[in-house]
Amino acid sequence: MRYIILLLIIVPALEISLLILSGNTIGVWPTIVLIITTGVLGAWLAKSQGLKAITAAQAQMSIGQIPGESIVDGLCILIGGVLLLTPGFVTDAVGFIFLFPSSRKFVKRWVKKWLEYAIRNGQFIILRR
Repeated sequence: MRYIILLLIIVPALEISLLILSGNTIGVWPTIVLIITTGVLGAWLAKSQGLKAITAAQAQMSIGQIPGESIVDGLCILIGGVLLLTPGFVTDAVGFIFLFPSSRKFVKRWVKKWLEYAIRNGQFIILRR
């Protein structure tokens, strides 16, 4: 919990600093165009990667497998898409890391470990029917 509070303070301060620095360095309008471009590119990438994850999950379920990998991919894509729609350079960089399949494989290891930890400690409950 304290890490989340720390992130809620540090990330916006860092984003504002970088936006001011960028505005002073390359200009206000190029900075605005860059922010809008990364948002649009991120939305497109999240949509295309999300559709691939859904298709993979459906294919796994059609042959009777549990789509665990596809679910983790979908979670990473969702997080990446949200980060890319948030204005700022730091959140955009992290969002792209979550969206690109080559970098997402490293993030997926961390997400899986976090999920396992949360399940073991009762922070994440899986309901069965």
